[in-house]
Amino acid sequence: PKHLLEMLTLVEQGTLGGPAAKAVFEEMFHSGRKAQDIVAEQGLSQISDSSEIDKIVEEIMVNNSQAVSDFAAGKEQALTFLVGQVMKASKGRANPNLAKEILLAKVGGKRNV
Repeated sequence: PKHLLEMLTLVEQGTLGGPAAKAVFEEMFHSGRKAQDIVAEQGLSQISDSSEIDKIVEEIMVNNSQAVSDFAAGKEQALTFLVGQVMKASKGRANPNLAKEILLAKVGGKRNV
């Protein structure tokens, strides 16, 4: 129970994202180890540094110019696709809300709605 509370605190603080929390929970259950130790050992902490996410977003925008154009043209589902690509590139570690905010800031001004 103590280790579970520690894991939930990491999620609440934004240190650990949803998909990683599941992996940490499973490892805690099987090994009895502390969440903090598992996160550190496996490099599962969530990326919430906007400059780091910005770099990933830039790369995704270059590699997915059609989706960027689609979103700029008003196709909302393209934003979901782009956020998904950021998550994929970061192996699920990027803060998805921050990734969405950065994408909106970069593409939002170019929208033809």
